[in-house]
Amino acid sequence: MTYLSDDDVRRIRMAALLVHARTPGSATPQSVGEVVTHLGAMQAQDYASGLWSLGARLPGSTATDVVAALEQREAIRTWPMRGTIHLVPARDAHWMLATTGVRTLRVSARRRTELGIDDSVAQRAMDMMGQELTGGGRMSRSALLDAVARQGIPISNNAGYHLIVYASLRGLIAIAPDIDGHQTFVLLDEWVPDSVEHEPDEALALLAIRYFSSHGPTTLKDFAGWSGLTLAESRRGLAVAGDTIATAEHSGVPVYLDPQLLDAHAALPIDDDVHALPGFDEYLLGYKDRSLMLEPGDFDAVVPGGNGVFQPTLVRGGRVLGTWTRTTKGKKAVVTVIPLGPLGNRDRSAVEESLRPWAQFVGLSLDVRWTHA
Repeated sequence: MTYLSDDDVRRIRMAALLVHARTPGSATPQSVGEVVTHLGAMQAQDYASGLWSLGARLPGSTATDVVAALEQREAIRTWPMRGTIHLVPARDAHWMLATTGVRTLRVSARRRTELGIDDSVAQRAMDMMGQELTGGGRMSRSALLDAVARQGIPISNNAGYHLIVYASLRGLIAIAPDIDGHQTFVLLDEWVPDSVEHEPDEALALLAIRYFSSHGPTTLKDFAGWSGLTLAESRRGLAVAGDTIATAEHSGVPVYLDPQLLDAHAALPIDDDVHALPGFDEYLLGYKDRSLMLEPGDFDAVVPGGNGVFQPTLVRGGRVLGTWTRTTKGKKAVVTVIPLGPLGNRDRSAVEESLRPWAQFVGLSLDVRWTHA
């Protein structure tokens, strides 16, 4: 059994998550589709953050490049797990919804009932959405819900949102890239006509392989928390995956990871660079236990008020140094950095340098300002 220190775990995770370099000679995803497939799913309820999560892992790419890849169906956004929007490999959307999305359907049934959405109402809404989108249709959320409302189906009090989520979880619709700042919807089977299907055990194993290969070393509980599966289902996926997932030990607990990264972890390059990551990046959202990345007292700075809205982070060596916010003024991006602790001049320079790839990605000049936590 290989024993891993805190530093080992952080270093391997940063490589597995594609935030910093892997070992020389190892294959690194080179496209949007490859990145999303490697990570299994990428939380992306905030569209701009989802684009930068991809851009941060594809050096030299631009937001235009990433959107073009999404238009080419390399990945698609839907609600595959935990009732939250994720980017998933487009051809895998159906089996992922069938494996993990069904739990959200069950959990959200009570809320739909409270809103007056029984099965017949939900089916009528789905029928209308199908009619509106058939034949290559693509509609904004408001336009799609207006069409539903014209049939006498209530959409107020958040009922419209729940109807869209229901239709997405049932595999009818999915979220295409934004147009003019508006979320758009398409029929999943028309947008992705060549879906892949897997038997239940095969699907559980594939989820486990992708998660532990891209997020490990980490625990079974983290996998269950990320996927929304039960611990029993998570164990089954791990068991079926077999020796495609390696086991090590960290702090007396079994952790699981990519065998290649375990074999080569001592040769992983030390990463002293600062990385500017978006707020909903898998770096934090991919784990239930974030103690290796964040001091307990710093959680409120990253998620102010504990409202579930994660601020963009500045990360070095697997640990959060601070957060950053951005506003746009014309062709300039004004970024405000809020450090979590004292930073010297060299650290400040490294932070400012880490923000340049993001500015290039969105095509804006950069104006960095500093404040105190």
